[in-house]
Amino acid sequence: MVKKGKAKKLTIYVDEADRYGHKPVYEVLINIFYKKKIAGVSVFRGVAGYGSDGVLHTAKKLTLSSSMPIKLEVVDSEEMIKKVLPDVYQVVEKGLIEVTDTEVIKCCRGEAEPADREETMKLEGKAKMLRVIVREDHKWEGEPLYEALVKRFILMDVAGATVYKAIAGYGPHRRFRKMKFLTRGGELPVQITVVDKEEKIKEILPVLDDMVKEGIVLLSDVDVIKYTHAHAETDIF
Repeated sequence: MVKKGKAKKLTIYVDEADRYGHKPVYEVLINIFYKKKIAGVSVFRGVAGYGSDGVLHTAKKLTLSSSMPIKLEVVDSEEMIKKVLPDVYQVVEKGLIEVTDTEVIKCCRGEAEPADREETMKLEGKAKMLRVIVREDHKWEGEPLYEALVKRFILMDVAGATVYKAIAGYGPHRRFRKMKFLTRGGELPVQITVVDKEEKIKEILPVLDDMVKEGIVLLSDVDVIKYTHAHAETDIF
């Protein structure tokens, strides 16, 4: 079980078409994490991107593509991450493997730690990345929790938030879930990612403590290299 405090985040980027034996690489990795008793893993499918071939790929509605990027995220103790790395290296023949320091602010049913808009829009340099992972079907006052969180972030003048829906994964209950084409989901995780100044992130934490009753909240240090603010009518988020 992931505990509050310092931890490691393992991020793996592969192609959806990559295979290990007869199975997709990401499914093999999920099975490894499960057997090694990793606390949980979330798998996200990209909607656009390109790789070493320089070819742009996009996921169009109701179109199946096998060339989209897949991102797997695992958060656990340093000891547990080190335990699975040899297997990860063996399975991932091409792609990107990244291990970074992170801090678990809130996990599952655990507890949480306790600037103006113009300054936020000029965000650059040292900042914090906040990631909130909850289930897609979790509600807050009748609406999806992840939508309620994004709306609250807007009211708090947070620089921006991006929502990712997972296509596969498992959590503390260790029940594997996988999105099936043209079927309704709900039990897979949704990740909300926010990057802002430390002061603004600290304002968010009490809100998360109140709204996120089950899920995981992660905090990492980042360097903002470039932040381009679009006009409202052409907002990229």
